[in-house]
Amino acid sequence: MQSGKVNQRIISFMKKREMDVQGLADATGLAPDFISTMLEEDVYPPLGPLMKIARALGIRLGTFLDDQETSDPYIVRQAERAAEFSVLDGKNKTTALNFYALGKGKADRHMEPFFVEILPESANDKILSSHEGEEFIAVIKGSIEVIYGNKIHVLNAGDSVYYNSIVPHYVSCAGEEKAEIHAVIYVPE
Repeated sequence: MQSGKVNQRIISFMKKREMDVQGLADATGLAPDFISTMLEEDVYPPLGPLMKIARALGIRLGTFLDDQETSDPYIVRQAERAAEFSVLDGKNKTTALNFYALGKGKADRHMEPFFVEILPESANDKILSSHEGEEFIAVIKGSIEVIYGNKIHVLNAGDSVYYNSIVPHYVSCAGEEKAEIHAVIYVPE
């Protein structure tokens, strides 16, 4: 999915709610300039701000990613997996993370599972975010750094972490080689 498609869905829900940029900023606590840039310049927001936007619009995070298919069990084959969106580092505007949604076709889900490639550029701009819910991360390849509150943890392949995402946090690559993780995000409705 291209970032513009997500931005168009956000704009569509803003129109349905008769909400302008300032209204969305007030409801999310995000800066109006940040929201305008995201909507006008095709900048995909990190998950924390995107979750705040979903909550302010009264929808679940997956609504931005869904194509409204549904089936049980929902299976995603590795060969069919495609990058849903990328997050840029704030300094150089290069790709820092590539997200592959693993639950996109399951419309009634309560969790957001992802396969994530974490590139070394993710360490350039460590801006902590927080949101309601919980996150689980399992490292498949490489090493990651997890900033959680005021503590830093380094995890290697085979390690995992489960935390309350209301605590400010940030996940980045810990090294010069790309890391790969599975991440599951739960946001209560």
